[in-house]
Amino acid sequence: MDDAAVHVLVFPWPRQGHINPMLHFATALVDAGVQVSFLHTERNLRRLAHAPPVGLRLLSIPDGQPDDHPPGFLELQESMSTTGSAAYRALLSAAGADSTVTCVVADSTIPFAFDIADELGIPSLAFVTHSACSYLALLSMPKLVELGETAFPADDLVRGVPGMEGFLRRRDLPRGLCCAEKCGEDPLVLKLAEVTARSSKARALIVNTAASMERSALAHIASCTADVFAVGPLHAKSRFAASTSLWREDDGCMAWLDGHEDRSVVYVSLGSLAVITHEQFTEFLAGLAATGYAFLWVLRPDMVQMASSALLREAVGAAEGGRGRVVQWAPQRDVLRHRAVGCFLTHAGWNSTLECAVEGVPMVCWPFFVDQQTNSRFVDAVWRTGLDMKDISDRGVVERTVREVMKSDEIRGMAQAMAQQLRRDVAEPGLSSSEFERLVRFIEELKHCMKHRLNNAVPHST
Repeated sequence: MDDAAVHVLVFPWPRQGHINPMLHFATALVDAGVQVSFLHTERNLRRLAHAPPVGLRLLSIPDGQPDDHPPGFLELQESMSTTGSAAYRALLSAAGADSTVTCVVADSTIPFAFDIADELGIPSLAFVTHSACSYLALLSMPKLVELGETAFPADDLVRGVPGMEGFLRRRDLPRGLCCAEKCGEDPLVLKLAEVTARSSKARALIVNTAASMERSALAHIASCTADVFAVGPLHAKSRFAASTSLWREDDGCMAWLDGHEDRSVVYVSLGSLAVITHEQFTEFLAGLAATGYAFLWVLRPDMVQMASSALLREAVGAAEGGRGRVVQWAPQRDVLRHRAVGCFLTHAGWNSTLECAVEGVPMVCWPFFVDQQTNSRFVDAVWRTGLDMKDISDRGVVERTVREVMKSDEIRGMAQAMAQQLRRDVAEPGLSSSEFERLVRFIEELKHCMKHRLNNAVPHST
């Protein structure tokens, strides 16, 4: 490794939705002439279906979990904080001894990544893979708890998140797999709020968003952090066209879409983590069938609780005759830009929200947990690029909401206007592009500062 070169270690949280944007970020750094090492867990490195982008070096550490055990967030964080952190410390110590790592850019949900880097004298920057609005909500959690405004399925407006007092409701706050009691506290959200507060103390925050989407939230975050770089949507900037998925994609659905008229298909995907009940599955299926529209539904084998192969056959049977298609995983970006797709029924995860926004596709949101609750409210009440079904999976609501979004010229117009703006943002000299260039200069300056510090630390010979 060239000691004179800038070298960034990029460390994502080992989940699909976190790996994707950080891989696009790493690719953009490589294109800017920065040397980049990308740190996977050993489990995920074995699962990769495609070769990494040219110029990107892959490293790995153990996550402390067996391959056949998919751990939850809190369980994975515990094992990563022990087994993973020890391996990370050893890796970073070896790199630091050679003075080859300029800085670490770590996922904002990995606090030990910042702590260990700081101990070793290596600057650390936090990468936020979710929206600025949900990050601000998590950052505001101590105030929300103080006011008794924790997540609950109610329409009461909350006062504890700055800039969102007029539209954010308790049902829109980040939450775990279910709402806590009316004034209770959610262990998952409290842990996320804790790591969010820690990440806000990093040298800088890098957020995969655009100021045109989240100007107010970014301004409030900037008031309590050292610096903020809004550089997204990164997937629209990245040259890396190959899939970053840890699952095998069904490319056959693209030919199926080719056989449909423009804007006539409902694309349905609830992401890589959502799990629904058999009753919810039945309601979604009945609602989709009642719309009369063709639909492409991503239905993971582990998505429906107590599901069997017979249940999947039921879904496939309902899709007979060419009106529907069910796949286990899909090439989502290709699907969203296909002319046949008229709307996206989504969990409103941030990657999906951004991918949909860049393609100008209207959304129907059924959020599952954490940031998705806040994202879906912004889609409906702020950006007006879709509708939010939040907390409801009744077949009548599914049918009615999908029909409205498919037919609404107003919603489609707002979605297409946002798409045009985001494309301007990531193109030169757009604001996101300029922010990325400012970030590269910031990292280069860290290299100069480290070199100056090391030179001053070496005693001069007499």
